[in-house]
Amino acid sequence: MNTGQTIFSQIMSFIPKYEFDKRVIKYKGNYRIRQFSCWDQFLCMSFAQLTYRESLRDIEVCLNAQPNKLYHMGIKGNVTRTNIAHANWKRDWRIYAEFAQVLISHARKLYHDDPEFIVDLDSTVYALDATTIDLCLSLFPWAKFRKNKGAVKLHTLLDIHGSIPVFIEITTGLVHDVNILDVLIPEPGSFYIMDRAYLDYQRLYRIKENLGYFIIHAKKNMKFYRTQSKKVDKSTGLRCDQVIRLSVYKSLKCYPDKLRRVKYHDRETDKILVFLTNNFDIPALTVAELYRNRWRVGVSKEGRMIQPVEVRSRLKDSRPCSLGGAVAREQDGEALRQHSLKGGCAMLQVVTCSERRCSLVTRKIRWPSLSICVRRQQEVAI
Repeated sequence: MNTGQTIFSQIMSFIPKYEFDKRVIKYKGNYRIRQFSCWDQFLCMSFAQLTYRESLRDIEVCLNAQPNKLYHMGIKGNVTRTNIAHANWKRDWRIYAEFAQVLISHARKLYHDDPEFIVDLDSTVYALDATTIDLCLSLFPWAKFRKNKGAVKLHTLLDIHGSIPVFIEITTGLVHDVNILDVLIPEPGSFYIMDRAYLDYQRLYRIKENLGYFIIHAKKNMKFYRTQSKKVDKSTGLRCDQVIRLSVYKSLKCYPDKLRRVKYHDRETDKILVFLTNNFDIPALTVAELYRNRWRVGVSKEGRMIQPVEVRSRLKDSRPCSLGGAVAREQDGEALRQHSLKGGCAMLQVVTCSERRCSLVTRKIRWPSLSICVRRQQEVAI
């Protein structure tokens, strides 16, 4: 018999509840709330995220399967679909937005001495990129992108130390990537690594005026003239390290100061890459290595984020037994299997009580390896 804390309670013990309560008091999140507090809402939504719940009914059935364990998990309110839906609708979103920044600051401290970060720098290094998410225009008419297709853009500023997102902006698909630089507030002393889609000299000069540094992939048709050259070791892949100025009148007007141009040969892809930066102190090879670290955290060499992300639908109410990945009772498992064999759904996942419904509630403290987790997911999926 397990007499200790549940696994879910041990995970939630790392959450600074004092900081969460400060945001709740600030925005009066528990004003005139009797049963289902903001903390109960946070625990329920965290449980849904960790256990891959698919709907509000899924959360309700899963948690109420072991009602005696809810108190030990920290949930003191009544877990119902109505309470969760009402809390998600009425509670102030700024509570969780500010609390997310608190969690990000705690996580960044843990990755401060990341041994996998091969470049030795005291400054913070960010990777800025955007990815397009296609949407159905008939269901999302506000997401303007093409004539017959809708989309949104997810602009993300990623801290390379630990791959932690520190800034996310969601816009329609028509917004160009470079426009996000108008919203971003540069951090003094930090490096911003970007691809050529963000090449706008007026916006780059704004980063320089705010005492920030940028490393950007230059365009092939850039017009400039050289003012100084430094010797480089070509065996490392470097081809040149130059100090340049822009020669086109409009470009020079937007960026009147000098720039540093570094040419590098990537042996893996056999391509010549040219970088522009406003930092003249770090070695030229460090400039190239910083851009290579941008690829390591999940950004392809074409400038696209390639980290595997599971796109999940918004948690909402559903029928007791919905097909395509929702929770099913054990007695309904065989009926759902027969339905899937008849072509009722392309992929069916039956979650039984012994497998996942009580995984974070009643199991003892056993941390399975990655291979065991993958094997269990393959056994559950039909």
